[in-house]
Amino acid sequence: MSETHLQIGEVADRTGLSIKTIRHYDEVGLVAPSARSAGGFRLYTDADVDRLFAIRRMKPLGFTLDEMGELLRSLAVLDDPASAENERASARDHLADCHTRATQACETLSTQLDYARELTDQLSAFAPGPEVR
Repeated sequence: MSETHLQIGEVADRTGLSIKTIRHYDEVGLVAPSARSAGGFRLYTDADVDRLFAIRRMKPLGFTLDEMGELLRSLAVLDDPASAENERASARDHLADCHTRATQACETLSTQLDYARELTDQLSAFAPGPEVR
């Protein structure tokens, strides 16, 4: 059974990322396409799309490109049954640290969203219109 390959436009539609952003992630080594068409077009697998979703989730939490790469490498180690136990332990530790950081970033974003809603509520008294939530 052959694996399905998606062209970059289909991947952009599926992930909500721009084609330019997906190309950038390829250029910096975060998500390289798994294949190329005969014409040289990037072709992506479902696993590649999953990596792009992971990056999309990390970006608003303040992870740098290098940190995203390290997190993706840790996930790959844990997904590979052939990984050595010391690599797996190191990957689990790294992911635990990332989880803590992501949780803290979510709390910060939640507070910022609360502040934005408070301001929106305050301003709605002066400019009535559709409420944004």
